[in-house]
Amino acid sequence: MDTSIPRLDVRDVTVRFAGLTALDTVGFSVEPGSVHAVIGPNGAGKSTCFNVLSGVYRATSGSVRFGDAELTSLAPHRIAALGVARTFQNIALSPRLSVRDNLMLGRHRLTRAGFLSAGLRLPQARREAAAHGERVTEIAAFVGLSERLATPVGLLPYGVQKRVELARALCMEPRLLLLDEPVAGMTGGERRDMAQLIVAVRESLGISILLVEHDMGIVMRLADAVTVLDFGRRIADGPPGRVQNDPEVIRAYLGAAAEGAAIKDTTAGNAKSATARSTEDENTTAETVKDEGATGKDEGATGKDEEVAS
Repeated sequence: MDTSIPRLDVRDVTVRFAGLTALDTVGFSVEPGSVHAVIGPNGAGKSTCFNVLSGVYRATSGSVRFGDAELTSLAPHRIAALGVARTFQNIALSPRLSVRDNLMLGRHRLTRAGFLSAGLRLPQARREAAAHGERVTEIAAFVGLSERLATPVGLLPYGVQKRVELARALCMEPRLLLLDEPVAGMTGGERRDMAQLIVAVRESLGISILLVEHDMGIVMRLADAVTVLDFGRRIADGPPGRVQNDPEVIRAYLGAAAEGAAIKDTTAGNAKSATARSTEDENTTAETVKDEGATGKDEGATGKDEEVAS
């Protein structure tokens, strides 16, 4: 384990918007160098949690500590300077810029030369720009983008754009990487490739990874620990296998009628498949046990390869 990677401790975080409580005393810890997943149905508070961690939202109360640093009072750029980088559920790239230029944006926090030095192309600024360019080339090769560096991002397929966003986050040299639905909208093959890339990031860089994801196959494959949110509250926390069979988690995803079921892991190909079935049609998959339209909750817990908004 890299001792320079701090532990992330989220303690009793509450976020209120007027009369709505989006997070209610949520807490969990991300161990250094681990992969930790935050899951839950639609409206559970996952994106709100990420926005608090990255400084987009301020917590109403509670604490978020990254090593010795308290994050709840810091602006987003200060949090980024501590080594916290994130991707977004909806791609946030500059479509008219090339892949290389988008990745260079990720190097901004590491730039030491001032605006004037860069504008005048003084020797120090030129040396620094060259070093950043070399690192961008290395990271592009790592994520499989070497042949795309000159291509405008807007011309790339969606799945490749998701890789560019991950690469840009890596260009910030993070110690904690926040991945917001990294495989959403991808094909089955693209999902597998992205999962392998996330594993490679962890093994090669040793950084901590916190991800929000609806694809339970990806979660079960990648995560060392899982935190489950429902209506802004933490309802389960622990190793994936234990969380997968937690009665409260099953009720949150599949409804009370699914008592005794197990949440499906499509990548494992074993007895963990959900046993719940609709009473109207025994061939109906477990997702139909609960009416999504009535509850506002997603069906991603069943392991289906579907894009579901958080």
